[in-house]
Amino acid sequence: MGNGRFNHVINSPKPVLLDFYADWCTPCKLQEPVLKELKNDLKDAVRILKVDVNKNPLIATRYNIRSIPTIMIFKNGSVAWTGRGLKSKDELIQVLKKINV
Repeated sequence: MGNGRFNHVINSPKPVLLDFYADWCTPCKLQEPVLKELKNDLKDAVRILKVDVNKNPLIATRYNIRSIPTIMIFKNGSVAWTGRGLKSKDELIQVLKKINV
């Protein structure tokens, strides 16, 4: 994902959940079905994107991603929440409710 496209995506008034991951990361693989369930439940209320840290090192460095999975939620271009490690659907829904989803 190019830097210009990335900036356009995160500047949305709709919350954008970014899942920073790598293909070799086992917890990252476990996070994926949780995010699919979350998307099915919330539909268009949130945009969910995956960011491969190996293919997007500049973005990972920009946001100081040191461990994966890391989930960041952006709203209007600003980081509204960051969580490291595997997160449950219920935890993510609670976070999204706090930022008005």
